Amino acid sequence: MTEKEKMLNGELYDACLDEDLFKDRIKCKTLCQKYNNLKIENLDERKNVIKEILFKTGNNFHIEQSFYCDYGYNISIGENFYSNHNLVILDCAKVEFGDNVFVGPNCGFYAAEHPLDFKTRIKGLEYAKPIKVGNNVWFGGNVVVLAGVTIGENSVIGAGSVVTKDIPSNCVAVGNPCKVIKKLENN
Repeated sequence: MTEKEKMLNGELYDACLDEDLFKDRIKCKTLCQKYNNLKIENLDERKNVIKEILFKTGNNFHIEQSFYCDYGYNISIGENFYSNHNLVILDCAKVEFGDNVFVGPNCGFYAAEHPLDFKTRIKGLEYAKPIKVGNNVWFGGNVVVLAGVTIGENSVIGAGSVVTKDIPSNCVAVGNPCKVIKKLENN
């Protein structure tokens, strides 16, 4: 099994020494650099570069510069996706966003995880778990979503939250660790 196959299967893999994964990251990071250096007013070219980076996009989306990710081919965004400045997605596993998702500035979605055992960790091994965000979700600024988390539709994640566990649909959740503080009426 290749290191990429291990990565996509959620198994321990070596991201540092694997040539194919290194090439994939360089290609993606080169495109991110191109995107981040485009003129702000050049919306069509910006949109085209994002479509080149990501696996799947809706027709209507906007990602403010700067934007960074590791591979791009594991990221899907739905219709009416908006992200403010400094979005970071570590996409060693699938990271999927539904429709009408709004992401505040300085947010991170981190599918990567490292072993707790230092002997394994210092070998450069890591693993990944997918992140899934439902429709109509809003993230305040400086939110971090960790590997393996699913966030249900129509929910709001408050600014500064660190989401370590699944968040159900139709709620407001805040804090570190992020917890549900209010249920919302489903409109």
